[in-house]
Amino acid sequence: MSQPRRTSRRRAWTAVTLPALLCVLAACSADPATGGGTDAAKPARDSSPTPTGPPGTLFDDFDYTGADDPSLAAHGWEIRTGGGGPGIKDTWSADGAAFPSDPAAEGGKVLRLRSSTDGTRSGTTQVEVQTTSRNFFTGTYAARVHLSDKPTSGRDGDHVVQTFFPISSSDSSENYSELDFEYLPNGGWGSVGPQLDNVSWYKADPPDRVHNTVKRRLGGWHTLMITAMDGKVTYSLDGKKLFTSSGKYVPREQMDIHFSNWLIDLPFTGDPRSWDMKVDWVYYKADEAVSQAAVQKTVDGFHSTGTAYINTVPKP
Repeated sequence: MSQPRRTSRRRAWTAVTLPALLCVLAACSADPATGGGTDAAKPARDSSPTPTGPPGTLFDDFDYTGADDPSLAAHGWEIRTGGGGPGIKDTWSADGAAFPSDPAAEGGKVLRLRSSTDGTRSGTTQVEVQTTSRNFFTGTYAARVHLSDKPTSGRDGDHVVQTFFPISSSDSSENYSELDFEYLPNGGWGSVGPQLDNVSWYKADPPDRVHNTVKRRLGGWHTLMITAMDGKVTYSLDGKKLFTSSGKYVPREQMDIHFSNWLIDLPFTGDPRSWDMKVDWVYYKADEAVSQAAVQKTVDGFHSTGTAYINTVPKP
């Protein structure tokens, strides 16, 4: 089971690089004549910051050009570059975030989170991407995620943690809330793995949480879902319920949504290796319990109309 995760959690992030920021300030835009237009063979993709759509809905299929794409920040995403934990402290880097094409992606592109290490702290980078709008509370959270059982390059054996979770913006909040999907292909904290942990938190410090562990190898694409409604939280994998928490182990305040790929420790040195986690799309529906089949039908509808992004979730 996951240990306390947010020691010395300092919020320092990057959303756009200087060239992209200058582009925003200059109000520059792509010119179809120079290759900046949409593919004529596909529906035009709606990437405006606040498109219309179903109320109380967030959907993003991560159709971005890179970490410095101004639309990434406009759509409410940040890439962590600051200090703190979990894992190897102060090794967070925007270098690990990219948006490559992927033939297995339903939307054509993915958010790729790549953590790398040579077994030393100075040679380690971890990656985390989160929403800037801390307005997610009860309802349905879902993401199509590719989990890795083996490193993309280099020797196997790292204690890597691949995660999807909504969480409070402050560990010290009186109403602290956190709901975790954590995949550990090689285990960690004394566990052998592979394992998928689901953890519902009441307090971060001292740790107060309940959890469930599934001992199963899960490399490949999966739909991860968290439904927080009617005084209980249900975690599902590909439509199958895994764990339910209730009582005090439910959300008590609005949260932000995170994806991260990080290392618990550095078990060996001398061999550079990297681990990839990929996210095809993310979906949230406020104040409704939505089935996996209904989520997929809605996402398919967005893709069929070329809709890459929607956010109609009320602001806090």
